[in-house]
Amino acid sequence: MNRRDFLRGFALTGGLWVLGESAKPIFAAPDKGTSEWPPHPFLQGNFAPVQEETTADNLKVIGTLPPEMDGMFVRNGPNPQFPPLGNYHWFFGDGMLHGVQVQGGKASYRNRYVRTARWQEEHAAGKALYDTFQAPPEKRNRANTALVWHTGRLLALYEGGPPHRITVPELDTLGPYTFGDKLTHPFTAHPKVDPATGALLCFGYSARTQPYLQYSVINAQGDIVSTTPIDLPRPIMMHDFAITPRYTLFMDLPMVFTMNEGLRLTFTPELGARIGILPRHGTGDEIKWFETSPCWVFHTLNAYEDGDEIVLDGFFQGDPAPKHRDGGGRLERMFRFLALDRMKTRPHRWRFNLATGATKEEDLSETIMEFGMMNAGHAGRSYRFTYAMTGVPGWFLFDGIVKLDLVTGREERYEFGEGVFGSETPMAPAGGTEDDGYLVTFVTDMNNDRSECLVFAAGDLADGPIARIALPERISSGAHACWAPSSFLSRG
Repeated sequence: MNRRDFLRGFALTGGLWVLGESAKPIFAAPDKGTSEWPPHPFLQGNFAPVQEETTADNLKVIGTLPPEMDGMFVRNGPNPQFPPLGNYHWFFGDGMLHGVQVQGGKASYRNRYVRTARWQEEHAAGKALYDTFQAPPEKRNRANTALVWHTGRLLALYEGGPPHRITVPELDTLGPYTFGDKLTHPFTAHPKVDPATGALLCFGYSARTQPYLQYSVINAQGDIVSTTPIDLPRPIMMHDFAITPRYTLFMDLPMVFTMNEGLRLTFTPELGARIGILPRHGTGDEIKWFETSPCWVFHTLNAYEDGDEIVLDGFFQGDPAPKHRDGGGRLERMFRFLALDRMKTRPHRWRFNLATGATKEEDLSETIMEFGMMNAGHAGRSYRFTYAMTGVPGWFLFDGIVKLDLVTGREERYEFGEGVFGSETPMAPAGGTEDDGYLVTFVTDMNNDRSECLVFAAGDLADGPIARIALPERISSGAHACWAPSSFLSRG
C-alpha cells in the first residue's frame, strides 16, 4: 500500500480500520508463530512498529539547543512487538517509550518497551498469544498511553490497570506500581500533579461493576492518603478530569458502556451531561453536579478558580460518534469516534457558579484541535496559553501545532509539512513568564522514513524550530508525552 492509498483509506474510514467479529476482514489474521506483519494501516506508514531498542549519544543537532534546557522528554505509545492476532486497534499495542535527554547543548536518545506481564510472556514465546479480548485481566495492561513524573518516579500509564514504574534515564521497567498495595482501582492515564503542593490526584473507572468511579489523593511523598467512591448511574468512559487548588472536577458524559453484542461504547446524548465538583479531600457524597450541554470530552486543558466560579477548559465534541460507516466490528464500534476530523473537536469553556448553581459555556476557538498542552506550572491555576495539535483527515495524523492565546483569541501555527506527522508537544519551562519555555515534539517524515525531535521557542512558534535533533531510527506515531527537568530525574 502506497502513502496516498494509506491516507485516502484513513480519510474514508475515519482512521478506524480494524478487524472485528462482524467486520469484513481487511487482512487475514496471521497464524500463531508467523513473523509476517499484515498490511493493516495501524501497522504501517506512520504507525509502523519499531522493532529495535536503541541507545544513541551525541545526536546530530541542526540549530542550537538552549544551554538552560536540561532534562528529558519522554513519549509513550502503542508499538506491538509481534503481529497481532484477530482483532486489532492501535490502542492495544505494547507500550514503547521514546526518550530524548538534553543537557549542555547535547542530546541522547533511547527507546524501550514497557515490560508488562503480557509483554514478558509473549516475548518469551516469540509470538503473540492473545487477541485484544482473549487476554486474562492481568495481561490486558499495555502501559502504552501516557506518563507522569511524581516524587522522583516516572510512571507509564494505562487506564485499565496500575501504572508501571520506569527508571530514568534508562527507561527500564521495574514493574507494576501500586503505591504500597494501597491502589485499589484502575489508574487514569491523566493524573494531575498540583505544582504548589506536589500532590498527585487520580481516579479509576469501571466498565462493568460498581462503583463505576473511584477517586484517590496521593501526597507529595507518594502515599495514597484517601480513596472514595463517587456514585454514577451508569458505567461511562471517563478518560480525563481536572483540578484546581481546592476542587477536583469529574465529567459524567454520555459515552456509555453497554453489554449489547458484547461490551461496546455508545454516545447517548438523551441521557444528558453533567460536571461534578468535589472538594479535593472530600468524600463522594459531597460532590456537586452541574448540568451541561450533551457532549463528550476526550481531554481537558485546565481548570481554575475565579471568585465563586470554577472554570473548566477542554475539547468539546458535540457529535463524537458520527455514523460514517455502517456495521463494523467490535473494536470499530467502540472507537470509531476518535478521528480528529470526525470529532470536530474544539476548545470550549465551562463556568460553574458554586453560589448560584448556574452554568455558562462558550467556544474558545472554531479551529479543530486536540492534545492541548500548557506550562505545567500553571496546572489548576489561571493561565493564558495552550499548545495543541492540528490534523489531516484520519486518526492521530497530527500535521502541525497551534498556539492559542486564551485572552486575545489569537492563534499562531506551525505546520510540519506534507507527509510529516507529529505528536503531543509538552513545554520545558525556562523559568520566566508562562510563555517562556521550549516546546518539544517528535515528528516522523513519511516521505523519507526518518524521525526528528523538534524544539521550538514557545513565544515564537511560527518562526519554526530552533533545533532539530536527528533520531537514529524512524519512530512510530505515539500518544502522550511529558518533560521533566534534570532535578526530577531519578534512577529508581
